[in-house]
Amino acid sequence: MQLGADHVLVRVPATSANLGPGFDAMGLALALYDDLEVELLASDDVVVEVEGQGAGEVPLGEEHLVVRALRHTLELAGAPRTGLRLRCVNRIPHARGLGSSSAAVVSGIVAARALLADPHVLDAAAVLRIATEFEGHPDNAAPAIRGGATLAWVSGAGPRAVDLDVDERIEATVLVPDARLATSRARGVLPAEVPHGDAAFTAGRAGLLVEALARRPELLLDATEDRLHQDYRASVMAGSAELLRALRAEGLAATISGAGPTVLVLTAGDGTGRLDAVLADLVDDVAGWRALRPGVDHDGAVARRVTGGAADGASAWGGV
Repeated sequence: MQLGADHVLVRVPATSANLGPGFDAMGLALALYDDLEVELLASDDVVVEVEGQGAGEVPLGEEHLVVRALRHTLELAGAPRTGLRLRCVNRIPHARGLGSSSAAVVSGIVAARALLADPHVLDAAAVLRIATEFEGHPDNAAPAIRGGATLAWVSGAGPRAVDLDVDERIEATVLVPDARLATSRARGVLPAEVPHGDAAFTAGRAGLLVEALARRPELLLDATEDRLHQDYRASVMAGSAELLRALRAEGLAATISGAGPTVLVLTAGDGTGRLDAVLADLVDDVAGWRALRPGVDHDGAVARRVTGGAADGASAWGGV
């Protein structure tokens, strides 16, 4: 496959996975973005510039996650190998449960697709498949690609995803601590088996969550209850677990975002004002928590080719 562009721009949203009971399956895209600029070089050089989150911490060569995803995707498409210059402007906090690694992987894949002479050789299903190969499961990758809320699963045919309706009244607030938590550590405390009653309870709540998101946000408090993972992870994110319990005791639909330690709160109507009042008592900026209200992203990953110094039309993913 030949390359059809040498300069592309990509924007990918943050994501919050699980949403309580939707463990490893449900996710929500948030309007907090990482931006990526990729230029092909005639040399074999790889130049990576990072601004914002991860600056001074992530590798700046072939081992950079975006470079790895981009290279792998171009190789799968049979495109020739070239040098690369990447400029990454990262706004998604790292190791906080907001899908920063998925955003990096998806941005590399989508950038590679935009560079191809015929991007349609890699459809949205292929993008999800490649992202899942990197991530291990598609719960963050699906909303990062598609936007909105998604339900993702892996079958014999590979990873798949469908869109979930989100009531326009729902607002998403993320409470982000200074403390980080590696996903591997958060997963390491989960038991190999859970009681049948807990599994049945959580399955029922996951079904209710679909209805609460789409049409009845007044059910979000019950719909975000979980017995599969959050209590088990309390030992490695004590501050987040304490905040979660306090918010839910106030009637607010709070969950651990992804593997944590960020806390996600879904509100609608006067619930947002009530959340602000509760946070004024519970969250102290001096203690290292930030409250962000980014909104829900509905476009997912977007790529644009740059021609003559200007970016031409953006295209959003959908229809996996």
